[in-house]
Amino acid sequence: MSSIDTLIERSGVHDDWRITLSESLLTLQPDYLESLLRDDTWLPGIDRLLAAFRRNRSGVRYLLVGESPYPRRESANGIAFYDAAVGSLWSEQGLSKAVNRATSLRNIVKTALLAEGHLQKDSAGKITQESIARLDKGGLIRTLPELFQNLEQAGFLMLNATPVLHPERKPVIEARYWLPFLERLLALIARNSSRRITLLLWGKIAKLIESMPASDNYDKIVCEHPYNISFIDNPKMLQLFAELQLLNKPILSTEA
Repeated sequence: MSSIDTLIERSGVHDDWRITLSESLLTLQPDYLESLLRDDTWLPGIDRLLAAFRRNRSGVRYLLVGESPYPRRESANGIAFYDAAVGSLWSEQGLSKAVNRATSLRNIVKTALLAEGHLQKDSAGKITQESIARLDKGGLIRTLPELFQNLEQAGFLMLNATPVLHPERKPVIEARYWLPFLERLLALIARNSSRRITLLLWGKIAKLIESMPASDNYDKIVCEHPYNISFIDNPKMLQLFAELQLLNKPILSTEA
C-alpha cells in the first residue's frame, strides 16, 4: 500500500473522496509525507488527518477552511473547529465550562445565538453567561455533536488550511506544505460539483487561499478567525448564521 493510500485508509474517508484525495495528496513532498507516517507527535494524528472527508460529497454546499488543529490530543479530531473534548453546549451558568474555555467555539455559539434571535447584547454590548442561562433552550440542540451534525446536514465540509499541528513548526510554516494540496483539492471539487459551492475562509492562513486561481470557481466569504471577539459582530457571519439556524432542532437536510 502506498503512503497516500495509507493516509486515506487510516482516516476512514468516504468512498466519494478517494480519487480526489489521492490526486490532491500527490502534491505533498514525498519526504514530508513519509515523515507524517513515521512521526506520532503531531495532531490530530494519522487516523484523523482526513476525518473531514468522512461525510459524503454530493451534499456539500459550503467548504469551510479554518487554521490548524486544536493543540490538545483529546480535542483535535480532523474536523475544523470541532473540539472532540466538548459534549454539552449548556450549563446552569450559561455556556458549559468546556465551551466557555474554547474561545473560537464560544464565539461561534454566541454568534449563532445572536444571529438566530435567541438573545440580544446587553447595554454594555456583551452576551453574558447570565443571559444565556436565562434563555429557554427547549427548542435548541444540547450538544456539540448535534451542532456539527446540523452543519453537515446543511452541507458543510470543514477542514483546516494546515491539517497538521506539529510540535516543532508553527502553523504558518506547516501551511507551506499543504497549500499546493488545497489548491489542487479546490480545483477538483469545483470541477466535479453540480452546484457552485461557497468557500468560507476564517483567519489569516485560510485567507491565503483567496489568491489561488482555483478559488475563483467558488463564491467566497472571508472573515477573521472566530478566536477574535469581532467575529460575533461580523455582518457576513450574522447573515449566514441567521440563514442556517444551526442551534434550532431539528434541522432539515438540504442535500440533493
